[in-house]
Amino acid sequence: MDTAKIFHAGAIASLIWLIGWLIAWEVVIAPLHPGSWLLALKALPLLLPLRGVIKRDLYTLQWSSMMILVYFAEGVVRAWADQAEPSRLMAMGEAGLVLVYFACALLYLRPYKKEAQRLAKELLDKVKVPHD
Repeated sequence: MDTAKIFHAGAIASLIWLIGWLIAWEVVIAPLHPGSWLLALKALPLLLPLRGVIKRDLYTLQWSSMMILVYFAEGVVRAWADQAEPSRLMAMGEAGLVLVYFACALLYLRPYKKEAQRLAKELLDKVKVPHD
């Protein structure tokens, strides 16, 4: 199987898994307060890039790989600060899923970035602009 397909599938799977993980965490497994489900709405912004990630949109993969780092920060902070053990474990899982998405997105985008750099260098050589 082509590595690009593996990284693309990994990005899709980890993004979908993260959405479900966040909803389950805040609604069922370890809500901050009993009956408080509003914090589960933090998963909504992850729906924005989902269509573009599925369609292999390079721009979406680029900006979503930066946006998702907010979820990594939340996972790390809550893994350190939360008192309840289930919540701490869910936070560590969130951070782990974010890392999987981030790595898959970057590794999927890597060949495209190299090709863009090559084309830019080729163009600069044609117009004889000094570059390093």
